[in-house]
Amino acid sequence: MNLMEQFLYDLLQINPSINIELVQRAYLKAESYHEGQLRKSGEPYLVHPIEVAKILAELGMDENTIVAGLLHDTVEDTSYSEKALKADFGEEVALLVDGVTKLGSLIYESKEERQAENLRKMFLAMSKDIRVLIIKLADRLHNLRTINYMNDEQIIEKCKETLEIYAPLASRLGIYTMKFELEDIALKQLDPDAYYDLVSQVKVKKQQREDNINKVIREIKDSLNELQIHYDITGRSKHFYSIYRKMKYQNRQLEEIFDLTAIRIIVDSVKDCYAVLGIVHTMWKPIPGRFKDYIAMPKTNRYQSLHTTVIGDSGEPFEIQIRTYEMHRIAEYGIAAHWKYKEGVAEDREEGKLAWLRQTLEWQKDLNDPKEFMETLRVDLFSNQVFVFTPKGDVIELPAGSTPLDFAFKIHSAIGVKCIGAKVNGKMVPIDHTLKNGNIVEIVTSSNSKGPSIDWLKIAQSSNARNKIRGWLKKESKSDYTDKGKEMLEKYVKRKGYDSQQILKGQYINKCAKAFNLASADDLYTSIGAGGVLLSKVVTLLLSYYQDDKQAELVRKEKGEHAAENKKKVKKKDQTGVTVKGVDNLLIRFSKCCNPVPGDEIIGFITKGRGISVHRKDCINVLSLPEDERQRFIDVEWDKQKENMSYDTDINILAEDRKGLFSDLSRVCEDMDVHIAGVNAKSAKDGIINITMTLSISNTGQIEKILRSLRSIQGVADVYRAII
Repeated sequence: MNLMEQFLYDLLQINPSINIELVQRAYLKAESYHEGQLRKSGEPYLVHPIEVAKILAELGMDENTIVAGLLHDTVEDTSYSEKALKADFGEEVALLVDGVTKLGSLIYESKEERQAENLRKMFLAMSKDIRVLIIKLADRLHNLRTINYMNDEQIIEKCKETLEIYAPLASRLGIYTMKFELEDIALKQLDPDAYYDLVSQVKVKKQQREDNINKVIREIKDSLNELQIHYDITGRSKHFYSIYRKMKYQNRQLEEIFDLTAIRIIVDSVKDCYAVLGIVHTMWKPIPGRFKDYIAMPKTNRYQSLHTTVIGDSGEPFEIQIRTYEMHRIAEYGIAAHWKYKEGVAEDREEGKLAWLRQTLEWQKDLNDPKEFMETLRVDLFSNQVFVFTPKGDVIELPAGSTPLDFAFKIHSAIGVKCIGAKVNGKMVPIDHTLKNGNIVEIVTSSNSKGPSIDWLKIAQSSNARNKIRGWLKKESKSDYTDKGKEMLEKYVKRKGYDSQQILKGQYINKCAKAFNLASADDLYTSIGAGGVLLSKVVTLLLSYYQDDKQAELVRKEKGEHAAENKKKVKKKDQTGVTVKGVDNLLIRFSKCCNPVPGDEIIGFITKGRGISVHRKDCINVLSLPEDERQRFIDVEWDKQKENMSYDTDINILAEDRKGLFSDLSRVCEDMDVHIAGVNAKSAKDGIINITMTLSISNTGQIEKILRSLRSIQGVADVYRAII
């Protein structure tokens, strides 16, 4: 068979009822216009649209989507016009192709601006037809499958964009088969050492895990057969990127991840799901806090399932997922599983599932800064969700960290603007109270409320609420405060004797707005005009940014071109192993509250008369500083030329108070060549002892190794790095 015959044969195997004549016509059109074009791999360019179309077919998409997949690059990369496309294949196919086509003819100042505008266009097309995004995801998936033929810079750029934008979008649509493959390929390219190390670790105990899973499956089958229900049961492995994220961001070892492998039970009805759950919990002891009912409270992408983690007979935990066949189909293919079309119009019941898309389109209209647009998009896509209830029992889904303001504006704008407080589980709370899963929320309103203030933009966490607050402020002429605030700032700077054009540069203003937790320069001006932010604090911060640049410029002039190349790492007099960017001859000391070591992200704090205090960025004392103190932060970094230095750090150990414990602890430190600088112990209740050991450490990697070794000592219940 030739290439076309093989392609059409493959499509018929996937969907025997497909309109093969329409697809063949589209194939011949794509073949004709892409003739002579080659991919970077050297193969005919036509191979790419063929593979995109096959991915769409495997998702169960209709003929018009598959046709658009075949033709998605013709308008952008060939002489085939949109007008001709519409005449040949109809308006619906033309709309889909146009939605995927990049804005190649326009010129942008930066890659980020181009990316932002491409995504804006795609979102607009998605609002008319979600199949645009599904085609774009299929296009990105095949490009990643063949990404080895790109140069290193392109690989890094595409893979980062995939993890930041496209994989989360696939998750939002519930297309997990696509999401998992996108993430794993991107991880393999961005961090190959971590990827292959993870693959080898997983492989080591693969046979043991499979034996355990098969034993559990046999035991469950015996019990399920007694229920006399129809079911399927399988074991499944967690995909690599998900394991990688847990290990990296939750600081966990592979053996500490409970759902590395899971058992999936698929049944006919919801009633059977809960019956199976009852059987499972009578066979094994469930781990508290590890049960999730996504049937009663589905995820935003319509994912439904019961998840429970239990302790097996061998003492090892494992996860069990229980769902119906329909739920499983949606879990694999998401919105594509039920996206049915009649004359190109989606069923109304599916439209309700895309509220997040409509909200995205609402707030993106008001964001002119590409960086702001991209940052807000990433936050919205990656934000975890919190589920709360109205007093009537309706479930409301919000981004994690949301407040009553977010809840109020999600219900209705009229309720949001009149909000003066809320009751959570029957108790009064302020509007900046953080909501948690399961809270019952009732908004308290007042007809005498003056409405939103600029400070509400700091309190609201959702793009939906912030967008509506901004809209209300503009409607009520509160935007007059923007001009007023800008004028006030210019006058104040001039009174200080500085050139306002130098001090009020965009780079300083945007950085200052971010420091005050405001989204844009306009929000900062408005806040100044409305009295929400003290003018003196803003100017102090702006002057510090300006003076930092002036100091760096002086360093360059004094030390010549060679110093200019290396001024990012100006050394201080003493040997702390930390440099202050752009500043020399400063006293630097490490804070005792968090004891940072190389590998930690650090920040400097300008103290009053005691130089610069270096903290970990996650230090509680840093995170809890009031806004007026945050302007004293300064950028610092580890000096790579001093990698062999040692730093004291505290390790907390909870263990059984037994004879020989200190000897065992000391032996581990000695074996790892780690000096013990101090020990403090305090007996607790029930024969438990709390030990704080001060160790001389060279970096975070050494800390992780010694933590693992200490955890393996008999009687040790927990070991963790101390923060006062």
